Amino acid sequence: MRRRQFLCSTLAAGLPLRAQKQAPRVAESDPRNAGLCHRLDAQSVTDDDLRFLQQIGLEWVRLEFGAGVVTADTLSAAQERFARFGMRIYSGVHYAYRSRAIQLGEAGRDRDIETYRTFLRDLGKLHIPVASYDFHPANTYTTSMVQHRGYTTREFDLDDFRKRVEKRAFDRDYSADEIWANYTYFMKAVLPVAEEAGVKLALHPDDPPVAQMNGVAKLFTHYDGYRRAEQIAGGSPNWGLTFCVGTWSEGGDRMGKNVFEMIRDFGGRDKIFEIHFRNVTGPLPRFVETFPDDGYMDMYQVMKALREVAFSGAIEPDHVPRLAGDSGLLRAGTAYSIAYMRALLRQANQEAG
Repeated sequence: MRRRQFLCSTLAAGLPLRAQKQAPRVAESDPRNAGLCHRLDAQSVTDDDLRFLQQIGLEWVRLEFGAGVVTADTLSAAQERFARFGMRIYSGVHYAYRSRAIQLGEAGRDRDIETYRTFLRDLGKLHIPVASYDFHPANTYTTSMVQHRGYTTREFDLDDFRKRVEKRAFDRDYSADEIWANYTYFMKAVLPVAEEAGVKLALHPDDPPVAQMNGVAKLFTHYDGYRRAEQIAGGSPNWGLTFCVGTWSEGGDRMGKNVFEMIRDFGGRDKIFEIHFRNVTGPLPRFVETFPDDGYMDMYQVMKALREVAFSGAIEPDHVPRLAGDSGLLRAGTAYSIAYMRALLRQANQEAG
């Protein structure tokens, strides 16, 4: 829903705002509601950033720790720090899962898997509910940064990638069967630990959803990939999705199910744990990332679909574009995104009941 459309729908009855019947408002902290969230780098976020996020009403964060050593004390200190600003950690990200050894099945993967298993146990001890991860070695994320509506954002052009950017990432190509074997090995090793710790594993799709890049097959570019991964997980309630609306919109009608069908399917079965709330100009072969109100996907209908399946996880702006004067946390773009998302969420809660 565009900003003007959203306002017009509010005034469509021709009544003063105070005269319109309002449903009771559900607080974002209510466990029945979806929670607005933002992804943050644990090493670079400042107290001033956290004060800003507190000022715009943020209550949840996704905290990304990189690939270094992350101890239980590190996590506990981060949790206490965010609590001072009225925020809780919804999901944790440790890039041990991105190691070449794990994703390509090389020597040393058991060591890296144990690092990740320890991270999951520590999340569980601190009651951090979700661990987000992806599985796409040799990914090329973008082909250029461009100006769109005057702001700076990411572009991916498949033709440009194939002609100018793509090159073999490793000394040989890797087939889908090999990457599936590596994903299965990883999942069988970490899922029992996640179950014991009470942590949900949230799998992000391949962005962009291109089945082969730089000589390596990618698995999560289609509905069938997610269904196969769910089968590998054996129906575990601790396996599910970080559903990236932007990534799925990039694929368009080549994804097997559209955004709304994915929400009804996986969301209707409590298999979506986290939402990346991002829009794009159109599907492949070329797209540009946009603010939520500026792409081809109707993000109000997305929010409404999430509330219709009673989604109660975290919803976060993803890859916030850069507005004039923005740096670091991109505060102007972040405030723009969160405010728009809050308006959509409140309206969706009213309509979805």
